[in-house]
Amino acid sequence: MATIASTVTTAADAKLLRFALKQDATGSGANGVLYVLAAAIFGELFGLPAALLYPVGAFLVAFAAALFFLASRPRVSRAAVGVVMAVNIAWVVASAELLIAGWFPLTGLGTALVIAQAVVVTGFTGLQFAGLRRTA
Repeated sequence: MATIASTVTTAADAKLLRFALKQDATGSGANGVLYVLAAAIFGELFGLPAALLYPVGAFLVAFAAALFFLASRPRVSRAAVGVVMAVNIAWVVASAELLIAGWFPLTGLGTALVIAQAVVVTGFTGLQFAGLRRTA
């Protein structure tokens, strides 16, 4: 019985959850690849140091791979989705802190990027939460 409670068992039940995980993976992976490949250019455009964009990009690529893997499993681990949601919430909080604390001399485009990413990640997290609730 504990296994049933800790995993999502049917594909139909997990449709929204899998969709949310795959969308998060696609967005995270695309951003990660762009950050790694164009860190110097993006650094100038956004006012962020390339030295920050390289490891953030690498993290996002790895995170995306983990999300795709999680979404592809026959049974989606509720605990793993909880970790994904916690990482997403941490991203949003760090984005707000970056803006509030003024850690970097962001350009207008950089500020818009940070806000847009935080909004999108919040949306992914909301969808993941809704997907989990449907599977409960």
